[in-house]
Amino acid sequence: MEAWVLFIEFFKIGLFAVGGGLATLPFLNQLVEKYPWYTASDLANVIAVSESTPGPLGVNMATYTGFTGLGIPGGVIATTGIVLPSLIIILIIARILDQFNKNPYVKAAFVGLRASVVGLIAAAVLGIVQISLFHTGQTEILNMFNWKAIVVFLFLTIFRFRFEKVHPIVFIAIGAGLGIVLGGF
Repeated sequence: MEAWVLFIEFFKIGLFAVGGGLATLPFLNQLVEKYPWYTASDLANVIAVSESTPGPLGVNMATYTGFTGLGIPGGVIATTGIVLPSLIIILIIARILDQFNKNPYVKAAFVGLRASVVGLIAAAVLGIVQISLFHTGQTEILNMFNWKAIVVFLFLTIFRFRFEKVHPIVFIAIGAGLGIVLGGF
């Protein structure tokens, strides 16, 4: 893995992934197809870990990808690449914030950005559902479904609606425990 390519790819993700970690998922998914840095399964695992640990998903994925390819320097390079665009944009925006806030074109642009972020997040959710709940490449209908994962998903979803005041870490712990007991999915 070449350090410069790693930096540029994650810089592009950081530049165009408006809306946070989940909005980076379609871009991260494209890297699966473009480079041998990580697999779709690795992406699903990092998503699970990133959602249950502190830190943004995109940054965690960049650090993981860079580290697996080039060790600690790679982790730093990829993380810098994904964070740098936001830092540059925020510094520019902070300079012109007063005029920026009152501009009708900017307000209209943010309306469009919100809609596109919702679309990116929805696409990411569908991708996660496909990776987590289905076995791709299976021809028999019954083998296409990851039944253990579907049961755990339904159990935790029903449990979540029944006990709304329970802290999310409890659901993460239950999901991890069920994954261990059921021998992975």
